[in-house]
Amino acid sequence: MNALPKDELQGHISPRDLESKLRELQGDIESAGDEAKSYAMIVGAVAVVAIVSVAYFFGRRKGKKRTTVVEVRRI
Repeated sequence: MNALPKDELQGHISPRDLESKLRELQGDIESAGDEAKSYAMIVGAVAVVAIVSVAYFFGRRKGKKRTTVVEVRRI
C-alpha cells in the first residue's frame, strides 16, 4: 500500500501541493542566504583590518624613509 493520496498517484498536482513545495524551497533558500551573509560579514571585516594594517605599515615605512636627519656639530 502507498501512503500517497490517490490523486498524487495518478499524476495530478494540486495548487496546495505547489504552494507547500514553494514554501519549503523558500525556507531552504532563506537559511542558506542568512548563512552566506554571516560568512560574508566575517570575511569583509577581516579584509578591512588587513587593508588598514597594510596601509599603516607602508605609510609608516615611507615616513621613515623621508625623514630628514639633521646633525648639529659644535665647532
